[in-house]
Amino acid sequence: MIEEGEKVPKFEVSDSNGNKVKSSDFKGKKHVIYFYPKDFTPGCTTEADEFAKDYKKFQKEGIEIVGVSPDDVDSHKKFCDKMGIKFPLLADVDKEISKSFGVWGLKKFMGREYMGVMRSTFLVDEKGKIFKIYPKVKPAGHSKQVFEDFKNLE
Repeated sequence: MIEEGEKVPKFEVSDSNGNKVKSSDFKGKKHVIYFYPKDFTPGCTTEADEFAKDYKKFQKEGIEIVGVSPDDVDSHKKFCDKMGIKFPLLADVDKEISKSFGVWGLKKFMGREYMGVMRSTFLVDEKGKIFKIYPKVKPAGHSKQVFEDFKNLE
């Protein structure tokens, strides 16, 4: 996994509206990059719902939110529409972003092993440096924790 103090890896993918998004688009802005396994699953829905509800609070503080999963643009669009998500969800279909952040790996669930996204969150400053990492996120209450940690670091 990438470490605190490192720069955000370069990327270019499509978002939930089909727009091209590059890592450089976030230069000069504080932002949250959160990785989640799959649209419409229980934990991912909880996490997205909490970030969506708190989004205006983040925006008031000049903090952007970006969600990333291997789902495609169509899935993200449906997820955003259903959940009322106003921030971009990035379609990491080739898993390039997930791999560059080190969150793509071997997972275990009910005795089965498979490759997938490990739910993780990265807080990034205006210079594009990662200053805090949450390597094992529990979805409930995570948005509030992230917001408080951003506030406490100022």
